Amino acid sequence: MGEKIRILLKRKKMTISQLAAAIGTSNQNLSNKLTRDNFSEQELHKIAEAFGCRFEGFFIFDDNEKI
Repeated sequence: MGEKIRILLKRKKMTISQLAAAIGTSNQNLSNKLTRDNFSEQELHKIAEAFGCRFEGFFIFDDNEKI
């Protein structure tokens, strides 16, 4: 999941700090989770919301593109 989140960060031109603020966590905590690839399903749903998509094991956009 960490790699998928990094792809989304690039695509949305968002920084880790911006994503951390959007999901209500610290930059350091999010960076650690990305390094360890350790996310709960609830966190993944929050991350998807911050990216403007939904999470179903994938990140799915309105045009049904999956990452």
